[in-house]
Amino acid sequence: MIEHLPPPRTLLTGLAMVESARWHDGRLWFAHWGAGEVVAVDMDGNAEVMAEGPPRMGWAIDWLPDGRLVTTGPAVTRQDPDGALVTHCERGGNEIVIDPHGHMYVNGFDFDFIGGGTPKPGWINLVASDGTYRQVAGDIEFPNGMVVTPDGSTLVVAESFAGRLSAFDIQDDGALTDRRVWAEGQGPDGICVDAESAIWTQTADTAAHTGDPNAPAGACVRVLDGGEITHRVETELPCFAATLGGPDGRHLFLLCNEFEGVDQMQAVQARRSATIFVTEAPVPRAG
Repeated sequence: MIEHLPPPRTLLTGLAMVESARWHDGRLWFAHWGAGEVVAVDMDGNAEVMAEGPPRMGWAIDWLPDGRLVTTGPAVTRQDPDGALVTHCERGGNEIVIDPHGHMYVNGFDFDFIGGGTPKPGWINLVASDGTYRQVAGDIEFPNGMVVTPDGSTLVVAESFAGRLSAFDIQDDGALTDRRVWAEGQGPDGICVDAESAIWTQTADTAAHTGDPNAPAGACVRVLDGGEITHRVETELPCFAATLGGPDGRHLFLLCNEFEGVDQMQAVQARRSATIFVTEAPVPRAG
């Protein structure tokens, strides 16, 4: 039986478009697309711009083991202690995750998604500390959110166009091997993992996916390795990303945006209707 979480409450609204949710240093951080900002917000809804981000959609944030902020986009950029933004890797991308061993994984694709280009399979690159990179996975059907399980053994990537989560074993040198399906039949975008290695992901039974106006606008589920769903939460706007955090790690933050098609994203951003919701989850965040 699938359990439903408490109805989400609004934490912050009036935003252009929100993505790449991360809990870091006692606050929720996110990529503010359309504004070119990295923003942090506390549990009372007090927001602060922390860094500059690319003036485009399709970028994400994470932190190096030494605490420096990195952003994706046309390149991977890091923020040094003096606040300067430095190119860390000339090859950018979409989403990013850094595992407990410091392996930096950046995924992306090579077609004009916003402009309606013909889709091509995407990839995952492993970025070294000196900024060099090598491809460690390919044939990803629109790579989106990525997580690493708490034990550091497995990387899971959202394949948005395929409606599935795919898993890889992480080798000592950062190579990704033994690809397999974690869960199918979802609508994955920005995902997160909890302390029991379950993943919160978006579903495919929403209005945007089904065309049914009576379907929920947004929904996320907690899914185990193999596809079993244990919990669910619905949102009044389509959910683009989720992460766990809060004082005890049990708050589930849901980053939601209106969606009227890729060609309407700039118009949606101009309305500044994006909203961050929060509810309580059954299992705390990993780490």
